Amino acid sequence: MCCGQPSKEDSKRRGGSFNKGCHCHAFGGNAASVSISTDPEKCIAGFEHVILRVQGLARSGCESELCRSLNSLPYIHNATTGLALSLVEFDLDLSADSIEGVIRAIKRTTGFECESVSAVKEAASEGKGGIQELEVIVASGAETFVEVAEAVVGVREAVVVGRQTVRVQYEATTLGARDLLNNFSNLPVTIAPLQPPPSLAEGRKHLRKTAWMTVVSACLTIPVLVMAWAPLRGNRLGYNSASLALATLVQFVVAGPFYLRSINSLIFAHVMEMDLLIVISTTAAYVFSVVSFAFQVRGHPLPTGQFFETSTLLVTLIMVGDLVSGFARQWAVESISIESLQAMSAILVLPDGVGEQEIDARLLQYGDTFKVVPDSRVVTDGEVLSGASEVDESMVTGEARLVEKGPGCTVVAGSVNGGGTLSVRLTRLPGKNTINDIANMVDEAKSSKPKIQEIADHIAGYFIPVILAITFLTFTIWIAIGRLVRHTTINSAVITAVTYAIPVLVVSCPCAIGLAVPMVVMFANGIAAERGVIFKSAHVIETARKVSHVIFDKTGTLTQGKLAVVAETYVADSQVLSASLALGVTADIKHPVSCAVAEHLKGQGSAPAPLEYVRSIPGKGVEGVWEGEAVRGGNPRWLGIHHLPEVESLLRKGLTVFCLTHNQNLLAVYGLEDSLRPGAKAVVSTLAARGIAVSIVSGDDKAVVGNLATELGVPAYRVRAECSPKDKQIYVKTACRDGKETVIFCGDGTNDAVALAQATIGVHVNEGTDIAQSAADAVLMRPSLSGIVTLIDLSAASYRRFVFNFAWSFIYNTIAILLAAGAFVKVKIPPAYAGLGELVSVLPVILVAVVFRWTAGKSLGDH
Repeated sequence: MCCGQPSKEDSKRRGGSFNKGCHCHAFGGNAASVSISTDPEKCIAGFEHVILRVQGLARSGCESELCRSLNSLPYIHNATTGLALSLVEFDLDLSADSIEGVIRAIKRTTGFECESVSAVKEAASEGKGGIQELEVIVASGAETFVEVAEAVVGVREAVVVGRQTVRVQYEATTLGARDLLNNFSNLPVTIAPLQPPPSLAEGRKHLRKTAWMTVVSACLTIPVLVMAWAPLRGNRLGYNSASLALATLVQFVVAGPFYLRSINSLIFAHVMEMDLLIVISTTAAYVFSVVSFAFQVRGHPLPTGQFFETSTLLVTLIMVGDLVSGFARQWAVESISIESLQAMSAILVLPDGVGEQEIDARLLQYGDTFKVVPDSRVVTDGEVLSGASEVDESMVTGEARLVEKGPGCTVVAGSVNGGGTLSVRLTRLPGKNTINDIANMVDEAKSSKPKIQEIADHIAGYFIPVILAITFLTFTIWIAIGRLVRHTTINSAVITAVTYAIPVLVVSCPCAIGLAVPMVVMFANGIAAERGVIFKSAHVIETARKVSHVIFDKTGTLTQGKLAVVAETYVADSQVLSASLALGVTADIKHPVSCAVAEHLKGQGSAPAPLEYVRSIPGKGVEGVWEGEAVRGGNPRWLGIHHLPEVESLLRKGLTVFCLTHNQNLLAVYGLEDSLRPGAKAVVSTLAARGIAVSIVSGDDKAVVGNLATELGVPAYRVRAECSPKDKQIYVKTACRDGKETVIFCGDGTNDAVALAQATIGVHVNEGTDIAQSAADAVLMRPSLSGIVTLIDLSAASYRRFVFNFAWSFIYNTIAILLAAGAFVKVKIPPAYAGLGELVSVLPVILVAVVFRWTAGKSLGDH
């Protein structure tokens, strides 16, 4: 449906991709695609969740038209649109219609082309690695290849997508890419050339089409201008006849799509959009010129003559404006494309461990080991098996420093190797690695819209009816002036009125309003990604500037989360058994405290006891069953043993304490110490200097949290210790004051997920858990809290550009309409030049966004 905004929790549940309600701004790609999700969290019961990529969403108002069309279909619900990637998302009742039926309905009512493609992206959530796609070239017998391929175990689908090209979907964990091709060794099959990401390829296609039509329009228009403006001798009727022929081609070949879109929009979606202004203004100029030409042929020429150059030049300038803004949109999309970091080839280490082979990166499969040579890019995520080097991960994390890598270390796709050579065991396939995780989050943010977009939508909705009213008023006033003031004939008065009314239609341009927010959002996402901050929702860009309170979790957020055991006390008689039980209950738990205890015990040579039903209890600890009896480890207050002297002595030292009990009897006590995250103190000081309140909430003991707060300069009344996830949520909710305050919560763990969702803006430190990341609005990709300051500064800089763009649009349209309407009498805009208004209106908005990217370093400072 196309009304209202979702709650923050609902938005996050849907992945943060879109704001509910069809708002019509951002930018479009070309071609079209659909992906289908069976994820119960993405659709309501009995409905299929569908994502379509649509061709033609390139103008202000197109998105509103599409939204209204979808809302007219009773079997579609929760329709949302994201014009940045030419996407529309909705829940479809398959008992009422099919996806193909919806695509046909969109084509019929709006003229937008849609085309269904595979659901690889959504299917990736079905299991480890999900579904992979591989396009192959079959020299002959493509249909036969499809039949054979679909019989191979692990192949889900094979589809002919070109004369010799077949796209194969396969289960990556069942069937590898090379294994897949080996099944067709007797057929002339080769891997297809790598294609750019769909959003980029479709955008380029749309840009090429626009450029071609612009060239055609210009070639037809230039002769008309020469015949109209040049002092040519000869038969004027002949020149005008040629002008009529050329203008007719421009009007119906180049401007023809404007007629179809505006009629569909008016009839089916009941929307008056920019195309309608173009159609009315160019048609008025063209028809007037045709009538004038007819009078000339009959020997009674009108005093104004014809101005075929008006309609032709107007259409050409509009096409040039579309080309310029389309080029800027495409450049914006490509300039922040994270996927360009993906290496195209890989050096595969052969099974014998000696030989090597360079292969296409798409042919990697699970179980492979690949080599990373000096000064090359890491092809995909993996674990180092041998070798030592320093790796530059700044292109992915934003952290401008080299990271030492050796056996056991992880490497991420897109990072650049230093002077050493690494042998890496693949853990994630290209197309499903860190690069794609970041790219998907950036795409979600580009497709979502801040609330300020509602202002633009509201203004654009009234813009065209108001312009039509002003045009009619202008036409009427100039007829009255001609008859009552200048005492001219009715024909002369009408002709004069037309020369004022047409420019009013032409110079009025809502495009600047439509681009005011999306262009800035597009570049802001790219700037943030370069600095290691990923927005999952555009509302962050709008609201972060108003932050009044930042609440930090402690372990893994303010501290590095790399705890080390510095003290241990065994109370039970058998130290070996106690250590074994402690390792058994912590070995498979990912919480920093459990990891540190497990690593410490493994280093001592302990073996884990065979515990059953081991589970983590957020904010408290872990528990399991050993020989039918309960074994628990974790917070001493949860275990009810914080008063024991063995525990109190470690608490007084400010250590994080992990206790182990068996049948409620204390077995062992471990004291752990963490180190402050580099830069945390500077970030807290910067926030405090700006008048932003800083709080710390933690499940750790009071002494530990208090010592950290003192070190950071956080006042005691803003510190909460021994907090459960519910306690954190309540504290954040209280700080938000029912939405009156803008609050950031920054955390990393599973027990932070509820607080992240409760805050106005949830920020996730990437070293934490996937559960925390899914609840957050923004992700810090590098191990530095300076991203919080970057987020706030970027929001403020973006908002200033929002305001400038809206102000410019208002000023331009006010002055342009007054000039065109003849309000200044001696100064007017001739009809032939009114089409330049589109360029004058849109170029400053584009330049503001481009300059924003160039000057980001100075405007945001070094954080």
